[in-house]
Amino acid sequence: MRSAKAIFIKQLQDTFKNRMILIQFAMFPIMAFVMTELVAKANDGIPNNMFVTMFAAIFVGMTPLVMTNSAIAEDREHKSLRFLVMAGVKPYEYLLGIGGFVLVVCSLASVVFGLIGGFAGMEFVKFVSVLILGSVASILLGSIIGILSKNQQAATAVGTPVFMILAFTPMIASFNETIEKAADIFYTQQINVLVNDFSVGVTKPFLIIMANIAILLVLFILAYKKKGLKI
Repeated sequence: MRSAKAIFIKQLQDTFKNRMILIQFAMFPIMAFVMTELVAKANDGIPNNMFVTMFAAIFVGMTPLVMTNSAIAEDREHKSLRFLVMAGVKPYEYLLGIGGFVLVVCSLASVVFGLIGGFAGMEFVKFVSVLILGSVASILLGSIIGILSKNQQAATAVGTPVFMILAFTPMIASFNETIEKAADIFYTQQINVLVNDFSVGVTKPFLIIMANIAILLVLFILAYKKKGLKI
């Protein structure tokens, strides 16, 4: 666990040195707040939390993936990952360090989304919990892309279409039944379903999200073992 803690602290320091990373985390909550205050609350025909749920779902599908992807690809590019593996850092320790930091910040952002949306009681707990689960899946996917990429440029090239599909497909699916059925296997689609309607059954969405997480975890371990020692 010492290795995971050291990596966590390293990532924290790197983040505060890079303002663009901080902007990535703050951008969607700020947009949700502005649109809620200036548009939703000024229009009786728009639910007050519509923009909150919209931007929160996009945030989960995009930001954790991009930030984890970028951090790991940077370690590979600078050969830091090679030295970490040679020093005996296990896959779960590395993932806990990098992913743990991203998850903490995403969890804080999820709380902010919940407060902006005016959720209270169990609705607030469910809302934040769903976003955190989605962040875990995106962190794992970002980790896989980062591990398999030679450098940050390659990671961005691969990661961009992936997060575009995951983040924006649920929005398109709400207007197209065919796309909705096709997107049903994606964790982002199930998150979008849950945050927009707490009255729906949670069993199916939860199982799909957990299945996504389990598959991505296995793929990360395989990718780490295969590429961890290579430049």
